[in-house]
Amino acid sequence: MVLTRVYKFSASHRLHAPSLDDATNHELYGKCNNPYGHGHNYALHVRVAGEPDPLTGRLVNVGLLDRFVKQRVIDVFDHRDMNTDVPGFDSVPTTENLALEVAKRLREGWHQTIEGALLEGIFVQETPRNKFELRMR
Repeated sequence: MVLTRVYKFSASHRLHAPSLDDATNHELYGKCNNPYGHGHNYALHVRVAGEPDPLTGRLVNVGLLDRFVKQRVIDVFDHRDMNTDVPGFDSVPTTENLALEVAKRLREGWHQTIEGALLEGIFVQETPRNKFELRMR
């Protein structure tokens, strides 16, 4: 069985690879290379898989899951500039890298906090046209 919980957060970023010159960055990232950055309202889908507990009938304690995701991801990224305000996120803040970073942060401490369910995947929607899925199994 799979449960998907949806979370929302807003963050800004500038797509700019420091290892590339300004012209190459502009060509590669276009308007997303704006020196002043820009923001998105992200939707984060966290997919959890397993079998319902025979006693509770639930796959996972959703309150516990919500607190875990809030602490590990939402509180870290919401209303932040991903280029400067998120400790440990040192990649170009593309949504592909954001999905990888979210997965890394959720994997840390997952089995100690979320018992009996596996983190199956992460889905991040940046815009109506840009959606990224990371499958873990």
